[in-house]
Amino acid sequence: MSTNQGEFVWYELMTTDIAAAERFYKSVVGWTAKDAGMPDMTYTLFSAGERMIAGLMAMPKDAEGMPPGWIGYIYADDVDATAKEVAARGGKVHRQPDDIPGVGRFAVVGDPTGAVFCLFSSTSEEGQDADRAAPGQVGWHELMAGDLNTAWTFYSSLFGWEKDQALDMGEMGIYQIFKVNGQPSGGMMTKPKDLPAPPYWGYYFNVDAIDAAVERVNAGGGRVVMGPMEVPGGSWIINAVDPQGAHFSLVAPKR
Repeated sequence: MSTNQGEFVWYELMTTDIAAAERFYKSVVGWTAKDAGMPDMTYTLFSAGERMIAGLMAMPKDAEGMPPGWIGYIYADDVDATAKEVAARGGKVHRQPDDIPGVGRFAVVGDPTGAVFCLFSSTSEEGQDADRAAPGQVGWHELMAGDLNTAWTFYSSLFGWEKDQALDMGEMGIYQIFKVNGQPSGGMMTKPKDLPAPPYWGYYFNVDAIDAAVERVNAGGGRVVMGPMEVPGGSWIINAVDPQGAHFSLVAPKR
């Protein structure tokens, strides 16, 4: 079994204006960007230092009015077998396993409550160890599930995730932190009833300081929809929308 099994290993933004999105995230998060050199499409690679973090591409023509958004890729040693297991455990396979030439194999799937993510396995054995708290890295993964218990049973059985702290959020319910390969990776909870969105995964990009990042979001044409807010452990977060309408989050060690 790969040491990456069950880890979030890649992130991808599909949007309506790739040039504008590149400018925005380079400014807000501090990523560098370069073209991937793919022969049949424009695909931009975002990096933090020497480490590639995410990809950027135009919305596919067959997206059927789907809004711009981020999606995460979870490593699976056997994408085909895992996709079958997703379906067997009540999830849905939105795109059957397929090859990315020279890169790996992937599938687009959804959990039983409707949150969408991708499965991925690489043709390379190289790992990408990094300081998850460093600027530009993805510091947290957050699931707003249709039902926490259903989602937890699904992901823990599929990927071997383990429970960490369970935070009592009062009327909002339990926020369950989870560990992947022994390290805290994110949290999940039942989506608040007044949140006007289907179940979804959200991704928190690390920045140095949250107030300065808010200024960059606003200057770039984005919009903060929640925060700044201090969370247990002393970090500061915001939830925001980029100029094309894709939701994202930022986390920083200081205000």
